[in-house]
Amino acid sequence: MWRARREYSVGDSEVSAYSTSVISLSPSISLLHSNYGVPSHLDAFERLLWWLFAGSVGAGTRAQVLSAIKEQPRNAQQLSQHLRVDYTTVRHHLKVLERNRLIIAEGETYGKVYFLSDAMESHWARLEAILEKKRGGSMR
Repeated sequence: MWRARREYSVGDSEVSAYSTSVISLSPSISLLHSNYGVPSHLDAFERLLWWLFAGSVGAGTRAQVLSAIKEQPRNAQQLSQHLRVDYTTVRHHLKVLERNRLIIAEGETYGKVYFLSDAMESHWARLEAILEKKRGGSMR
């Protein structure tokens, strides 16, 4: 059987996923299952969303950056001004989002404009559900 391997970087951990949804979880990701009740039937991308938006310190800012990009494609400076967040902080979150294939960039260096990836667009409703669960106080 042919399987395409993808690497998702999550903080200091990595998740290796295959297109057939065969996944090897790091200990950090496994904690999400026990601490937050993340269903084990989720695909690799949904597990990644749980980690990036419910299981990490920068989740709130990262969600704001992603929502602003969904609203309108923007570059780092525009995002910084729109969100009133430090430019360096925005750049950090853009790197995390791009490395994990939630966004794509078009253009050169400082003028790069960021867009949602196809995978993120197709999982947007799932992300909203994760954020709602987190806001609702059902998360620790």
